[in-house]
Amino acid sequence: MTNHPYHLVEKSPWPLTASLGACCLTTGNVFWFHTFTPTLALAGTIILMLTTIQWWRDVSREGTLQGLHTHKVVTGLKWGMILFIVSEIFFFISFFWAFYHSSLAPAPEIGSVWPPAHISPFNPFQIPLLNTAILLASGVTVTWAHHSLMENNLSQSTTALSLTLILGVYFTTLQAFEYIEAPFTISDSIYGSTFFVATGFHGLHVLIGSSFLLVCLARLTAHHFSGHHHLGFEAAAWYWHFVDVVWLFLYISIYWWGM
Repeated sequence: MTNHPYHLVEKSPWPLTASLGACCLTTGNVFWFHTFTPTLALAGTIILMLTTIQWWRDVSREGTLQGLHTHKVVTGLKWGMILFIVSEIFFFISFFWAFYHSSLAPAPEIGSVWPPAHISPFNPFQIPLLNTAILLASGVTVTWAHHSLMENNLSQSTTALSLTLILGVYFTTLQAFEYIEAPFTISDSIYGSTFFVATGFHGLHVLIGSSFLLVCLARLTAHHFSGHHHLGFEAAAWYWHFVDVVWLFLYISIYWWGM
């Protein structure tokens, strides 16, 4: 054992199984689209889920039971999370770029108007506004949970985090209802493409953030976190705030301004 503050990870099968699962899921989706056979895609999804559960289990064990997350390691992990969120910001910038490129100078193929003449956009003051209020409220509750945890008030932190999860599930349910009732589809010109790709990927990020917070809730009830050692929760809170801010831009740009 060397005397240094860094964590040199041990050999792990999870990068290999995650790559295998991602390959099966991608290839399986292609088969599903062309042959309507979802077997390989389902297998890839199961492999990725099992890999995620066991990989997170190992990281949780390293940070709690083994004490391998020293101050130096935690600093590096924080920077890793920050850079990951920055990469996600640029991911969504590409969707906004496509939306504004198409809406500020509509092409003749769609009638030189925005939205296109045959498109009936959503009323921004119905479900979209409710979803905005829900996500803003969830940002408040996750901040409440974070500050309660820093004060070692586990009871309040658990309550606030549970409320955040409920709000996240409520948001996803309303968005699914909105998609079902949508008067246009992803194949309805550039409007449908930009709308469903941007809001759909945001919905996917809400699902990922909800699973992240669910893991944190399980770890919180297992007393894995303390007021001074809760990097997993902090990363989840950062990610959730990022999801909130992206939705505000989506609401203002696509639902309200682009109607």
